[in-house]
Amino acid sequence: MERMKSYIQKSDSLDELYISERCFITELVNLPDNPLMSVSKARVTSGVTTALHRLLETEERYFILSGKGEMEIDGEVVGLVAKGDTVFIPANATQRITNVGSDDLIFLCICTPRFVFENYEDLEIE
Repeated sequence: MERMKSYIQKSDSLDELYISERCFITELVNLPDNPLMSVSKARVTSGVTTALHRLLETEERYFILSGKGEMEIDGEVVGLVAKGDTVFIPANATQRITNVGSDDLIFLCICTPRFVFENYEDLEIE
């Protein structure tokens, strides 16, 4: 295996985008030359539930930075989350999170392998 090159990615070009999943996302690390993982920051406003979705062949971890949420995985509420908690989401599992607090719910989304849009499956029923 080829050794990864050392580098610093500057954050001054990172934009927060509102996406159809009903949350704001900032891609922190998601580069083709680093296929093993990606990291983004998600922000969910008070009272909002993100869209039901799954990541095919991709494990995900939510590391909660601030706020309070209720996590649902594979149709079951698995518990409440708060600052410092980590949620482990298996590949192919359905998932969504609800902000149950009065402040924004902010968390890191760590995907292995890295997030690619082709592996995202929207499961919202219109």
